[in-house]
Amino acid sequence: MSKADVIFIDNCREILFNGTKDDDYETRTHWDDGVPAHTIKKFGLVNKYDLRSEFPILTLRRTNINLAVDELLWIWQKKSNNVRDLNSHVWDAWADNTGSIGKAYGYQLGVKHKYSEGMFDQVDRILYDLQNNPASRRIMSNIYNHHDLHEMYLYPCAHAVTFNVSNKQLNAILHQRSQDMLVANNWNVCQYAVLIHMFAHVCGLEVGELIHVIADAHIYDRHLSIVEKMLENPTYEAPEFFLDTSITNFYDYTIDSFRLSNYRYTPLECKIPVAI
Repeated sequence: MSKADVIFIDNCREILFNGTKDDDYETRTHWDDGVPAHTIKKFGLVNKYDLRSEFPILTLRRTNINLAVDELLWIWQKKSNNVRDLNSHVWDAWADNTGSIGKAYGYQLGVKHKYSEGMFDQVDRILYDLQNNPASRRIMSNIYNHHDLHEMYLYPCAHAVTFNVSNKQLNAILHQRSQDMLVANNWNVCQYAVLIHMFAHVCGLEVGELIHVIADAHIYDRHLSIVEKMLENPTYEAPEFFLDTSITNFYDYTIDSFRLSNYRYTPLECKIPVAI
């Protein structure tokens, strides 16, 4: 099995066996039929993925890497907050009639700020520092802007990334306030693994480690039976990840710039409901 499978299984078992239920509290999230969506959760999970070893994708179930990367590029490359710029419908439930999700996600990354070296948004500042100041301990993003929260239709879940270069290898810590383990856990892991691969290549670095820090890691009540059954699925070795090495500009990447070879997985036999 892949190392991502091992980590996911361990996380889910920790939540299921040692987690805390929130049944006694009112919950913001609900199902599409209006019923409150409750969870069982663990606080403070920390997972480490060695990107030098393998690409961290699940084989217990399929992770749609193309749609995950498309969303990543929507946020980090297009710096968009409009679902009409996205090639999937994962954000439709949080968009208004113009397609906007408010001042959230890509909008925050695209706001320019003045530095001594000039004007940069967060993405371009990260790229500049990785190329010119790789020893810096200040290479990071943050999209949880309290001044704009009232204009966000959903507060950012994966809200900050800290980058660090050691031995010419690019490492990153993904900070996440909330994680729907079944729907989004491996989706986010794959996205930020790809981001590290992209940033490393265009900045002349090798990939290192992705550390994923999750504050509230939870499994929703209507996901429990799905997760319990999924944990018994057959697993496979991780596929091989390929990046188009002819690209030297971060903004030239597309979803066609990535490929997985020999990605085997166990199909899910049911549709996963999403709490909103």
